[in-house]
Parts: sequence; structure tokens; C-alpha cells
Amino acid sequence: MRSIRKVVKAEYRPIGDLVTYSPMPTGSIDMIDPFIFLNHHGPQTYKPNNNGLPFGPHPHRGMETVTFILDGDISHKDSGGNESIIGAGGVQWMTAGSGLIHAEVSSEKFKEQGGKLEILQLWVNLPARLKMTEPWYKGLQKNEIPIREFDGGYAQVVSGEFLDTKGAFQPETGINLATIFLEKGAKLQLQVPEPNNIFFYVIKGELLVNGKQAMELHLVDFGNDSAELQIEAIEDSTLLFGHAKPFDEPVVARGPFVMNTLEEINQAYMDYQSGKFGTWND
Repeated sequence: MRSIRKVVKAEYRPIGDLVTYSPMPTGSIDMIDPFIFLNHHGPQTYKPNNNGLPFGPHPHRGMETVTFILDGDISHKDSGGNESIIGAGGVQWMTAGSGLIHAEVSSEKFKEQGGKLEILQLWVNLPARLKMTEPWYKGLQKNEIPIREFDGGYAQVVSGEFLDTKGAFQPETGINLATIFLEKGAKLQLQVPEPNNIFFYVIKGELLVNGKQAMELHLVDFGNDSAELQIEAIEDSTLLFGHAKPFDEPVVARGPFVMNTLEEINQAYMDYQSGKFGTWND
């Protein structure tokens, strides 16, 4: 079985009244190439007449955001002209590429009525050859994402492939992502190519993975010495699971930009300030 280097607890980093946990980057782990950042918002319940999510217009370049809406919704708008409201169970994929401005807020309905909210946003790096690719966005509702059932649970197959089921997205970078839901007692055996890095974050519940305990709000960091993963659910559990071949390139991240050099970061700020990321109309 694949070895485990460490199990890292997410740090609590609230953003105003938004409950937020971040397992990466922390003092214990910087990144799992090409996965570079995860914020776990919620779970929490918003009262009626709330302000919703606080992520107003801001820029990105050089990376992709994958947003998993477990409860609540997200209203997305960007400088490329894309707009959508994605509800519970849906996923958004945005390739920032050469640069765009986007906002991620709650719908008017959610702000008026309130309700449960739980959202995860994962940042995935782009290799140097794709850093300046054309920006792209697609949001999918729950019923548009393939499901792969197994004994004791099922997976939403978001990208790449999971147990021979193709995902809703097929990124050029070959990123595999799935949200896995396991009932207590479920056992799952997975094969991941040895060179691939694994992203394994327990959203809810408690798992045994390769004989080691992984509680909710914990990220598991694996070695690259075996293909085999054995997972057992000690409680009903939800897992964000991914794997990909590492890019093995320099990573320089500053604020909303992820590039290969500091010079490219400085250029990103200049390009944004000079209006090259498009215009924003409220």
C-alpha cells in the first residue's frame, strides 16, 4: 500500500462571518503539486436577510479554481461574460489562464431566505505552457455530473476518471477529481499510478486509509511508493479525492496569481492594473 507521510489538520481561518478551514497551505504542508490551495467554507447556517459570500470582484492568473457546492449556492460572474447560479451538489471549473476578474457571491434568493452553506474551493496549478491560455469557465448543476456507485457509497466524478467512469470535465492537465460519499462500514480499494500525487481531504466523518486514521477536516499527504489505496469508513463520510502527475516546475504564488517566477507575478499585477484582465460592470 502507498505510504502516508503525514496527516494535517486544517487551520481555522474565518473570513468575516464565514466559517473557513484551510488544510493547505499551512505551516505543515505547502502544496501537493499540482494542487496548491484549498479553502473549506462552512458548514454553517445563514439567517434570512444575510450578506452571503464575501468574494466580490477580484483577479486571477496562471491557475484554475474548482468549486464544490455541497450546500447553498454560488452566483458567478466574470469579465469574460460568464454568469451562472450553481446550487447544492454542483461544481464550477474556472481556468484563469492569462487573466480575468470574477466574483463569487450568494444568489439574491439565498441572501433573502438564508439556509445551509458548505463550499470548497480548490486551486489547481497550470503548467508553464498553459499559464497564459485563454480564460474559460463552466458551471454544472448536480444532475450534470456523472455518478459512479460502489458497495456502500458513490462518487461524483468531477474530472478525469474514477473507477472507469469519465468525469464531467476533461482538463488538458489530466487532473482527476471526485467527491466521494461513503456509508459507515463501506470499503473502497483504489489504484492510483505511482508517479501521481494524491489529494485526499476528509470533509466529514472518519476514515481509515491504508490503516491510518483520517478524521474530518484533515488532509492526508502520501508518498509515491505504491499504487494501492484501501479506504474504510468508520462513520458516514465525505471525501474530496484527486490525483495528478506533478508538474515539477517552480511555483511563485502572490495573492490571486500563481506563476513560475517573481517577474511574471509583477507583470500580472501591472497587467491587471492597466486593464488587461477585462472590464468589470456591476
